[in-house]
Amino acid sequence: MSTSLGLFLDRDGTLIVDRDYLRNCADVKLIRGTGEAIGILRALHCHLFLFTNQSGVSRGLLTLEDVERCNGEMVRQIGFGQIFDHVCIATEGPDDVPVYRKPSPRFIDEMVDKFGLNRKFCYMVGDKSSDLLAGMNAGIEPVFVHSGKPPTNEVDDLIHRKMSLEFDDLLAFAKYLRDLNLK
Repeated sequence: MSTSLGLFLDRDGTLIVDRDYLRNCADVKLIRGTGEAIGILRALHCHLFLFTNQSGVSRGLLTLEDVERCNGEMVRQIGFGQIFDHVCIATEGPDDVPVYRKPSPRFIDEMVDKFGLNRKFCYMVGDKSSDLLAGMNAGIEPVFVHSGKPPTNEVDDLIHRKMSLEFDDLLAFAKYLRDLNLK
C-alpha cells in the first residue's frame, strides 16, 4: 500500500469560481491561488483526482461535452498540462439513484483500489457538505475550503465536531501539506 498522498478535489468552489451550471468556457475563472496550490501538490507528488457533481447534465441544462470543455479550460488556465490521474464527472441529478454523485464514495473507493492508496493519506477537498460526506463515507479525511459558497449548517456542524479540516482555500491546504511534509 502506498504512502503517496491522494487528493480528491471538487471543481466548483474549490478550483474555480462556482457558477451554476457552467457550460461556457469563457466563464471559467480560477479561484485565487489555485495554480500555486497545484504546483505545491505536484511538487509533493500527490495523486490528484477531479471529483465533480454535474447534475446539469441530467437536467438537460448542459452536456457532458460542455463539462469536459470547461474542465479542459480550467486545466489550461492552471498551466501544468495534464494534472489529474483520473476525473469523475457525476452526472446524476439529486433525484436519481446515486452511483458516483457525491456523497457516494464509489469513485474514491475505485481510485484507492486502482492506485493502491492508503486511506490514511487521502483527502476529499471541497466546499459543500456532499464533498465532506463523500470523504467520510470513503473513510478518508474531509477538508472544507471557504473559497466557494458559504458553509451550510451541516458543514458548520461537521467542522465544529472536528470531523473535517478547514482552510480558507486550496492554497492554504496545499501549504499545510507542504509544511507537514517538511517536518
